[in-house]
Amino acid sequence: MGAMTVHGNFINGAWVASVTGETFENRNPANPDDLIGTFAKSTAEDVGRAVASARGAYDAWRLTPAPRRAEILYRAGQILMERKEAYARDMTREMGKVLKETRGDIQEAIDTAFYAAGEGRRLFGQTVPAELPNKFAMSVRVPIGVCGMITPWNFPMAIPSWKILPALVCGNTVVIKPATDTPLSVVNFIVALHDAGLPPGVVNMVTGSGSHVGTPLIEHPDVKLISFTGSTEVGRQVAVACAERYKKCSLEMGGKNAMILLEDGDIDLAVDAATWGAFGTTGQRCTATSRVIVDRRVAAAFAERLAARVRTLKVGDGLDESIEMGPCISEAQRKTVESYVAIGTGEGARLVCGGKRASGKGFFFEPTIFEQVKPSMRLATEEIFGPVLSIIPVDGIDEAIKVANAVDYGLSSAIFTRDINRAFRAMRDVEAGIFYVNSSTIGAEVQLPFGGVKKTGNGHREAGTTVLDIFTEWKSVYVDFSGRLQKAQIDRVD
Repeated sequence: MGAMTVHGNFINGAWVASVTGETFENRNPANPDDLIGTFAKSTAEDVGRAVASARGAYDAWRLTPAPRRAEILYRAGQILMERKEAYARDMTREMGKVLKETRGDIQEAIDTAFYAAGEGRRLFGQTVPAELPNKFAMSVRVPIGVCGMITPWNFPMAIPSWKILPALVCGNTVVIKPATDTPLSVVNFIVALHDAGLPPGVVNMVTGSGSHVGTPLIEHPDVKLISFTGSTEVGRQVAVACAERYKKCSLEMGGKNAMILLEDGDIDLAVDAATWGAFGTTGQRCTATSRVIVDRRVAAAFAERLAARVRTLKVGDGLDESIEMGPCISEAQRKTVESYVAIGTGEGARLVCGGKRASGKGFFFEPTIFEQVKPSMRLATEEIFGPVLSIIPVDGIDEAIKVANAVDYGLSSAIFTRDINRAFRAMRDVEAGIFYVNSSTIGAEVQLPFGGVKKTGNGHREAGTTVLDIFTEWKSVYVDFSGRLQKAQIDRVD
């Protein structure tokens, strides 16, 4: 195990203790005896110092040419490449997911760094024809100011990178509050940015609870934008608080993602996809495959093959390369998963496999499958955020699409079929921000928009070029070189 370290907040380019000097512990969910480190238990005063630092750095950073800002981000991507294995091992210790997944998490931050760096020479606006002679019309992007970011524990470096890097290339400064379960990965990310040459104050980090850090960050008058990823209920509270303060707000929240398997689909491929989609990251993904909606004609065959595959999954400490599924993030999360197993059984769903705690010191839970699940059951409608999969039998594509849409969320969906016409129909009609054909519901790439509809978000998208619309405002500019006052539509001559 690595040596235990005391970590402070990162404010104005330096690591500092909380004003109270208090700390909290970060422990390994696969082995709670493993104390990874202690982190600053911060207060509103710490948030105020971080925001003041970001506000003080803002003017110099926004006036730094965007290509120069981008070069720093590119160097950060190179540093992350060099440190990928060490950072992945740290992430597995604090978050629990297996090494191949934490390596992927770091790689996503690397990809985002290089992608965001490319935007430093783009950040396109528009030039358009003016309706009067000797007049030039264009639009440009301008930064917003200090951006507050609140990030979750399940992708503790990838998701911060989705937010921080686009914000920086656009000329904003940042204060981030990482999840209390996984602060070390954000510390590592901040270190990489600092080592790449980011000026003091441009990025600041304050660790601590939502009530003592998150709420003051949202309410601070100098924070112009909040970017939040987390639960739908907390996201609603964030949205209300931002609306009361006329503050820009980006929300990425829950999912209840469906994979549709039609009777002509490749069952073995669907088994692989469902196994990966439902039990990768121990089901602790907003894009996790939570429901498989199966044509009744192949439902029994699919359930049998899937259960046989899932029973072979090795559950344990993700630092072991042979392990396929790690622990739940905490005992509280494991109890939530247990409660949904009881709910599903009580509702009349049939437990196929799993359904109980797995052996070991950590917060392990067996990969769990229910079949004969009805679309109206809580098992089929509520986000569990754990290794529980529901199989819902249907009669044909019409019912499959109806069931897929019969939830409050709309993040990711997939269909397995060899019929291109039905694939395109589902692509059009399923209510989701992300859609896959003959693939799992997880696996988004950084060059396309990420986000969903309904209670999954508030209309913004992370990743791709669309993320720039979160972290910039549009300014329309008119240059009149006629030498006289022209009055737009009033002076028009037909």
